[in-house]
Amino acid sequence: MPAYICPQDGTRADTTALTWCCPACRGPWDLEFEAAGALSLNSLTGRVNSLWRYEEVLPLSSPTTTLGEGRTPLVPVTGTVSAKLDFLMPTLSFKDRGAVMLAELARRLSPERVVADSSGNAGTAVAAYCARASLPCTVYVPEGTSPKKTEQIRAHGAHLEIVPGDRETTAAAARAAADVPGTFYASHVFNPYFLHGTKTYVYELWEDLGGRLPDAVAVPVGNGTLLLGAALATAELHARGLIDRRPALIAVQAENVSPLAAAFRAGAEDLLPEDLLPEDLLPEDLLRDGPAGPVASTTLAEGIAIPRPPRARAILAAVRESGGTFLTVTEDQIRAAQLDLAARGFYVETTGVACWAAVGGWTDRSVVVPLCGAGLKTGLAG
Repeated sequence: MPAYICPQDGTRADTTALTWCCPACRGPWDLEFEAAGALSLNSLTGRVNSLWRYEEVLPLSSPTTTLGEGRTPLVPVTGTVSAKLDFLMPTLSFKDRGAVMLAELARRLSPERVVADSSGNAGTAVAAYCARASLPCTVYVPEGTSPKKTEQIRAHGAHLEIVPGDRETTAAAARAAADVPGTFYASHVFNPYFLHGTKTYVYELWEDLGGRLPDAVAVPVGNGTLLLGAALATAELHARGLIDRRPALIAVQAENVSPLAAAFRAGAEDLLPEDLLPEDLLPEDLLRDGPAGPVASTTLAEGIAIPRPPRARAILAAVRESGGTFLTVTEDQIRAAQLDLAARGFYVETTGVACWAAVGGWTDRSVVVPLCGAGLKTGLAG
């Protein structure tokens, strides 16, 4: 059986318990489990056309909550840059990869309720998969979340809690609710099952490219769930001899909310103390006055506007170990990238265009960018 393990102090817990964080340090769990068997390109022939085709390396199997997620197209955009169209997922974002794992786990545990927190896409995905699993679900979102996303959450039958304040305040409200007995916290940040869902992104790249990976994989990073999933997959593929080298992980943040990039450039292993942050990253500069108090501001890329990601140490380590780096993009670059992609036929939300803004002009090495959310979720940038 898989087991939860705290990467900070080694505390362990059974995955059948509704224990959403390490009780000693309140940090996120990692997952300890052994793959069920060998995986090869030949073994994939004739399998189900979803992410569940990689069953040997997943901590759950034989799902009933699936909506057919995964196996999104990989499309060349330039001579060296290809795009993975994860906005074609059932709920129109890559978050379906992890949300299906959380909902399937929750279904097996039969909690009294499921709670989640999100700036939008993870919430819509958890709401949809909980609906598929017939689980009662409450999703906490910060005020200012795209009305199109909150409409989608409600449409799936979830109860919506709009929290006055920023993304951090919203997470705190959800975690307080998660402490109520009988609650499953479907956290895309704290629960490692989510990361083992997002790692299928790289398994699909490996399969579509005939058993290899590009020189670099670029991903937008807020809480780092896609990047950490990619790091898991590249490590697993390399350990099994299925790739001879690991690609560089290129982490992209909005320049206006880039605490991880600041830490990386400072050579730090964790987030910088607030008094050492660059002036434009100080907490007071990440807020603006809203009708019910201060709310998050500063970037069009709302999905990665995370000032204090709980898995910061793991994200920084993964990028360094891969030989990758952090890049940041301005608001003008985000606007221009969204229009440029639309002119090429791809209508992508503002968070999802960040990687194209950062590496779309690369010509010296092959790189894949995720188009990870549909433009219909936010509309065109102002």
